[in-house]
Amino acid sequence: MRWEEKLASRTARMEASAVREILKVATSPGVISLAGGLPAAESFPLEIMEELMGAVLGRYGARALQYDASEGFFPLREALVPLLAGRGIETSAEEILVVSGSQSALDGMGKILISPGDAIAVEAPTYLGALQAFNPYEPRYVQIETDDDGLIPEALDAALAQTSVKFVYLVPTFQNPTGRTIPLGRRKQIAEIIQRHDVLLFEDDPYSDLRYAGEPVPPIKTLAPENVVYSGTLSKTFAPGLRLGFCVAPEALMHWLVIARQGVDLHTNTLGQALASEYLSGGHLARQLPKILDLYRPRREAILEALANSFPEDFRWTRPEGGMFIWAEGPAGLDTEKLYRRALERNVAFVPGKFFYVDHRDGLATMRMNFTAADPATIAHAIELLGQAIAEELHG
Repeated sequence: MRWEEKLASRTARMEASAVREILKVATSPGVISLAGGLPAAESFPLEIMEELMGAVLGRYGARALQYDASEGFFPLREALVPLLAGRGIETSAEEILVVSGSQSALDGMGKILISPGDAIAVEAPTYLGALQAFNPYEPRYVQIETDDDGLIPEALDAALAQTSVKFVYLVPTFQNPTGRTIPLGRRKQIAEIIQRHDVLLFEDDPYSDLRYAGEPVPPIKTLAPENVVYSGTLSKTFAPGLRLGFCVAPEALMHWLVIARQGVDLHTNTLGQALASEYLSGGHLARQLPKILDLYRPRREAILEALANSFPEDFRWTRPEGGMFIWAEGPAGLDTEKLYRRALERNVAFVPGKFFYVDHRDGLATMRMNFTAADPATIAHAIELLGQAIAEELHG
């Protein structure tokens, strides 16, 4: 059978994740991977999982194994209310949608909002997974200029004045891939801009709990609540394998997000939601998060110190106060995809930065490195090897 003739036209816009393909190689024996966005296995609360399971089965019994509401397991939605309040977002359980990882919320947004040819505004660079979620719905992208403080408000204002966009997509805090955080002053400007242009913003916030230094910055949702869909996840602070995300959206949008997900998975897995509700309401996150921060903080320090010691002077890199990623940029003419292949010969992996741009001809000299999945000594060794690979690539 000629399967290529059977495929829908939208598959032309669907590509395998470059990061996922890189990770297949990066997980080979002996390879030190700075490529994935993986939480450390040591960060998972394994010591309390049996206790959580017992509490869930004792409290909910068969209900934890049954079909449940598309909006989410209500005890989890109730437990998310104080979590969101801690971020300055005042909401109710009824206004929260639980999804199968925040990636599911991105797909839902694409499904209900994007018609072929619609414009979506994104940072340059942006989260690759968002582009993957939106691409099948055939949008066109408007790239918004960024600097060391993230998205430039004046660039967003100019873009919205010139182009009618369906929504803006941002990761304002410890952005993937750069680690940058948009400061409060700019957030206020962005809030004013989207309100003035009557534009929707999708605020993706997977990393804000992972702050190792500095002071928290309020979500843009708190500054323009009616113009923002706010999305979060428990993948970085509980267990990514449970695939638990959540979003808060204006009522009219929430209605359609619920309908959209019913045709995909009916609802997020009930047992995982029940475990998460116990994890939150039992105060376990409050006790686990400091342990996670204490685990990652020295890893961040290790990669920054190693970069200063091992990378050439004509490289520059971000120094994020939290999150999981460092973004580095080399001199013009460097091709980090070629560098990636050279680094693999030394058993080190990272992600070439071009994959985080809408146009892969951009960002050729950039790279993303993760620092949460390896211990400090391993990170230092990996950066030393990477520095050697860079020297070879630049000077032969």
